[in-house]
Amino acid sequence: MSELDDNGTVPPVGEEIHMPAPSILPLINAAALSLTIVSVTLTPYLVIFFAIIFVWTTIRWIADTRRDIADLPLDHSSH
Repeated sequence: MSELDDNGTVPPVGEEIHMPAPSILPLINAAALSLTIVSVTLTPYLVIFFAIIFVWTTIRWIADTRRDIADLPLDHSSH
């Protein structure tokens, strides 16, 4: 099936798909949350320690995502 427009030309290819850079933050974040929950049964010191790591990685992950989104072009037609 041909996708020619009214002028007989092929329309431009769609927008480039943006993929975020690889990051270890989601893995550390998930591990910290899991260890925070597990350490509730052990000692409050571990809860505090892993909770701090969880909050820190969450903040870093959100900041990285916001920075990544801010770098995207506003005009979707430009490449």
